Amino acid sequence: MSKPLRRRDVVRFLLKDRKGLLVVAGLGSAAWDVTAAGDTSLNFPLWGAMGNAAMFGLGLALAQPRRRVLVFTGDGEMLMGLGSLATIGVQQPRNLSVVVIDNERYGETGMQATHTAAGADLAGVAAACGIPVANQVRDRAQLVALRAAVHAGRGPVFAQVKVLAEKLPLVLPPRDGGLLKARFRRALLGPRADLD
Repeated sequence: MSKPLRRRDVVRFLLKDRKGLLVVAGLGSAAWDVTAAGDTSLNFPLWGAMGNAAMFGLGLALAQPRRRVLVFTGDGEMLMGLGSLATIGVQQPRNLSVVVIDNERYGETGMQATHTAAGADLAGVAAACGIPVANQVRDRAQLVALRAAVHAGRGPVFAQVKVLAEKLPLVLPPRDGGLLKARFRRALLGPRADLD
């Protein structure tokens, strides 16, 4: 039997040697996990926007079709934004990957069980919405295949990564929304960012 996956190890592994990968981090633990792996100007953590990470990533992927976009979100946030999977399925952005870090808990409100703890299959929903690569990831071999898809595959890609339910120390990104937006725009657009 393989060892259970741990959320910060998963995020760190998927971001290793990321080059120009654009990363959207959903509310709470997803943003903290991405920041723990290394805060850069190519990360865009969302504060107070529960349910919107996948849609933000879709907009970014459509606006920047030559750049790879990776969204990290949690199971609670994805459950709140299920409609985004239908829109992603219709739009079919080849450069978008959505990775749900699924610990089957609402981590920011007391570790109450989410519907995935009762069997809700987010990967199944994504597949039913027309996302061609939609899988549950439960072990290291599947995680290696996911990394290849995120960095070099044809999307859209969706993965529901099952991880241990654990409380971890907070590693907070900057909280200033204006600063986050400005640094991300500059990293993405270069000198043009200040002209628009």
